[in-house]
Amino acid sequence: MTRNDKLFSDLPESVHFKDKKRSSIGVFDSGIGGLTVLQSLMTYFPEEDFLYVGDTARLPYGTKSRETVIKYSESLTRVLLRENVKAIVVACSTASSHALEAVTALAHPIPVVGMIEPTARAALAATRNKHIGVMATAGTIRSKIYETTLQALADDVRVSVAPAQILVALAEEGWVDGDVARLSLGQYLSAMFCGPDAPDTLILGCTHFPVFAP
Repeated sequence: MTRNDKLFSDLPESVHFKDKKRSSIGVFDSGIGGLTVLQSLMTYFPEEDFLYVGDTARLPYGTKSRETVIKYSESLTRVLLRENVKAIVVACSTASSHALEAVTALAHPIPVVGMIEPTARAALAATRNKHIGVMATAGTIRSKIYETTLQALADDVRVSVAPAQILVALAEEGWVDGDVARLSLGQYLSAMFCGPDAPDTLILGCTHFPVFAP
């Protein structure tokens, strides 16, 4: 597992690969971004053990083709299946967009959970003006998966999107505050939020992006 001490120093020391007497929940991501998902999982399910794989060698996924993302996701799934996991969480939104069906088929019969629909449902529960913004990687935005999912759940919702690929690299480097991060966020989001009818809810549609929430 890859860790970034600056971003995730409060993760418990138990988050390491180790021999387990019972099967764990497997989590994979394109890099360290999925540690934000892992941290939430450990909070909600403190009784569970987790195995995390971050594919930093082939980062980023957001600029890769659909076929390549599926290939990489299947390889990470095989790593987790060899560890006898009892469920798999696809923490990467790009992988959830392109490869969830392939991962689900490969992992059958164990359950597989992606990021898109749970996130969409949470955003719909939060919005009051029915206008939701989505900031995600280029690959996720191109897939239109958030628009499709949100509008399937609520046909009166409006969706505005902003591809924000460079934030993945900034997160991996630990550059989550300071002028570079603020200027990058402003460049990506200013147009979306400049008008009177701006979204009242923003989906951080990449596991790397929650570190920029402050």
